[in-house]
Amino acid sequence: MAGTYSHPGEQAAQDPIRLLAIRDTPLSVDEVFRAVGDGAAGGTALFVGTVRNHDGGADVDRLGYSCHPSAEDELRRVAEKVAADFPVRALAAIHRVGDLEVGDLAVVVAVSCPHRGEAFEACRRLIDDLKHQVPIWKHQTFSDGTEEWVGAC
Repeated sequence: MAGTYSHPGEQAAQDPIRLLAIRDTPLSVDEVFRAVGDGAAGGTALFVGTVRNHDGGADVDRLGYSCHPSAEDELRRVAEKVAADFPVRALAAIHRVGDLEVGDLAVVVAVSCPHRGEAFEACRRLIDDLKHQVPIWKHQTFSDGTEEWVGAC
């Protein structure tokens, strides 16, 4: 959390938000990991969300993500809040929209901080707040032919 630090490398970076995007193309873990590289970071936490083959006991065949036009602005607000609350050296978040298959990457987020505990906490907050506050919706199609919309916020 933000507070008093003994070394300048432990303070939040001036512009820690390195990559934010909502894309209709496949996501890259390597791109996100490279974006959060920082010489003052002792810990980097990365989360990858993938399309699983089930939900609530039902088999999932595929899903699609769509978003509101304000989604990238909301993603920036979430990222800025995380960067303000933790000593973030670098932060990145990308989310996929469009039709995805089981195993595809849906979201990749990463945070680097001076220490591992801060990195874990900041990354957890980033993905949780993204899921709850950024207007991205999931449309799941199940093997039995039924479908379901799930709102991210």
